[in-house]
Amino acid sequence: MILEIHGIEFAAQLLGFDKYIPPFATARDQDILMGVNYGSGGAGIRDESGTELGAVISLNAQLRNHQTTVSRIGVLLGSKEEAANYLSKCIYYVGMGSNDYINNYLLPEYFNTSCLYTPEQYAVVLIQQYSQQLKTLYKSGARKVAVFGLGYIGCTPAEMASYGTNGSACVDIINEDVQLFNEGLSSLVDELTNNLTDSKFIFVNIAEISTGDASAYGMTVLNSPCCVVSSNLGKGLCAPNLAPCSNRTLFAYWDGFHPTQVANLFLGTGAYNALTPLISAPDLNSGEAIYVIEEQGYEPRLYHFFETAQHSLKLINGGFQRWKIITMMMK
Repeated sequence: MILEIHGIEFAAQLLGFDKYIPPFATARDQDILMGVNYGSGGAGIRDESGTELGAVISLNAQLRNHQTTVSRIGVLLGSKEEAANYLSKCIYYVGMGSNDYINNYLLPEYFNTSCLYTPEQYAVVLIQQYSQQLKTLYKSGARKVAVFGLGYIGCTPAEMASYGTNGSACVDIINEDVQLFNEGLSSLVDELTNNLTDSKFIFVNIAEISTGDASAYGMTVLNSPCCVVSSNLGKGLCAPNLAPCSNRTLFAYWDGFHPTQVANLFLGTGAYNALTPLISAPDLNSGEAIYVIEEQGYEPRLYHFFETAQHSLKLINGGFQRWKIITMMMK
């Protein structure tokens, strides 16, 4: 069972969250202490990623928005020092990079990155930029950071349809690109933890999680979308006004890229288990706060996901009511 991205919402449910997170555009006053969603459909590590879809807010721009939130927290709590103390007790979730492949490197008709860089070079360039962005996040106060790797993009129905599999289960050449990125990201996370000694960064290997037993969750259709995919709308999206499959719980994918709800549950449970080192970190036991940074767009919910930051995480009530959450939903 291989999926392209993770189910962070279900991981959050297991943590006990019970509210939607307001988008950055509308979050005000005390709301920002409960979390902010910086999401922008299609965005990536690189500023140009996803721009063939329209205007996007890249990770760099979202980090600037986050700095605005940090300043506002300082005002609310009375000082920069109190804001820094508050942020140091938070978990940050960071998931970036899918769009830098799906909506950049793998779209030579729009972007020239595949002409400029070999797969090895491109992974290095992405990781170098990502490193600076994660250090910016650290400088703004993040101390407990879960960094998610990429899922196997080459196993998404859209990429399999576009490239063919040549007899393999997935598009091997794309998954090799993913592996290059993930290896570099895992090394970067180790480097950040070793060099920024007052912080804890962990790498969540979502590709490995996605190879678990899908049948345990009832999924039997692993490489076809539940809906009829459009040939003239955005890449991999459902065609309008056509009925989807009658039993989506059997399907791993809703459309060409987005996992179904049951697939998200499968992935989110694995992600939650991987978060244990941060959940059990000393400052978190006081239940002060959690900040989550994730990319949006190639993840499903019960409803279609490829939209804007207005789609904040919905989190189910549980035992950590005093924790707050801020999200950067990148895609």
